[in-house]
Amino acid sequence: MTPSEKIGEFSAAFDAQAVTPALRHACARALLDTYAVGVAGKNEPASLRALAYLATLGAGDDASLWGCAARATPEAAAFYNGVAAHVLDYDDVTSPLRGHPSAVLWPALMALAEAEGASMGRLQSSYVVGFEVMCKLAKAVAVEAYAKGWHVTASIGVIGAVAACAHLLRLDAEKTAHAIGIAVAQAAGTRANFGSDAKSFQAGHANAAAIRAARLAQLGFTSAPDAMDARQGYAALYGQGRDLGAALGTLGAAPLELASSGLEVKKYPLCYATHRALDGLLDLGAEHGLALADVERVEIETSPGALVPLIHHRPTTGLQGKFSLEYAVAASLLDGQVGLASFTDESVQRPAIQAFLPRVQGHSTQGTSILPRWALVRMRTRDGRCIERRIDTLRGSAALPLTDDELMAKARDCYGWVGLRGDVRAQLEAASDPQARVGDFLAIVR
Repeated sequence: MTPSEKIGEFSAAFDAQAVTPALRHACARALLDTYAVGVAGKNEPASLRALAYLATLGAGDDASLWGCAARATPEAAAFYNGVAAHVLDYDDVTSPLRGHPSAVLWPALMALAEAEGASMGRLQSSYVVGFEVMCKLAKAVAVEAYAKGWHVTASIGVIGAVAACAHLLRLDAEKTAHAIGIAVAQAAGTRANFGSDAKSFQAGHANAAAIRAARLAQLGFTSAPDAMDARQGYAALYGQGRDLGAALGTLGAAPLELASSGLEVKKYPLCYATHRALDGLLDLGAEHGLALADVERVEIETSPGALVPLIHHRPTTGLQGKFSLEYAVAASLLDGQVGLASFTDESVQRPAIQAFLPRVQGHSTQGTSILPRWALVRMRTRDGRCIERRIDTLRGSAALPLTDDELMAKARDCYGWVGLRGDVRAQLEAASDPQARVGDFLAIVR
């Protein structure tokens, strides 16, 4: 079988009984986190521009726009909610992907499920299918694709997302394979757009493209059966010609990727490449009572390739600050924390911050693998001391996950950021209930 056919067979045949209670809880946590972050992003300029764009598309009311009173068609809602879920760079990640799985799965799945009246149980099995496809494909091509400049959250994510949508719609294997080819026709996204509105657009586009591909295939639209592995196909263009067969041949094998690779929930609303350094900096600052004025310079050493996404060395806007190691370091030392308020343009442009940026140096060690990931933080103080901390296991990672209480506290903070509130424990319970509907989950936040 071709890769498209393998994905099609897996998606169509996946048995929801394979979603154990532990996996259902993992799905519920991912949904709560993604939705809360999307609601928190609703007032960001990119989200407001995306909302204004929807007004030009015409009417539709089948799906909700997260945190808003307005509604839209499923495809339009998936686009907007994908932008809002990704714009703060506060959404979850998984190591194999080198990107953000939930931001290109939940917006599409929630919009489609709301329109179709699908249960939370069907949503959960669809999410597991999409996550499985995404991680298997990522293990084959993500490192090279990311290094080449692809925004793999979008360019790989759209393939997982369309497999998930096809499963939710109960498409057969043949139609799902066609949907994969239609998704290949729309796969895109460049790292050059990091620090601009277009980065979150790429996530929104992947969600909308997944629904479009699945709906077209449902109606009989076709694609090349070898769109993934032809000489001019996806693997050649995005994956350095890698053979996808071996990776996709293990689709559905125990343990499933959601259990084995897992999710990493962000504690800070900026690029994940900064998070190990931030853990170390904040710990050292608290232990030694250090503030920005006490520090002469900071040196960060990391595992191979870990700093690749951090392309803005002298940021002047909040979005650029999300992809700046220098800003992350300076803000953590000046404020003693890094939160949603850290990423306004005014926060980035503070004179003390801008003066300190040249005093931060970061470099990655040589090597061919990004794993295991680690960071070494070294602070040199103005009174001549040198203190350092190495961080191997990141708080919030799959190896050291946030507790449910910590996750719910993050959700409350996200809702409060935009003046909303809701019983997050009840929301987590609704997300865990296979019999619940999308509306049961959404109605809790006002």
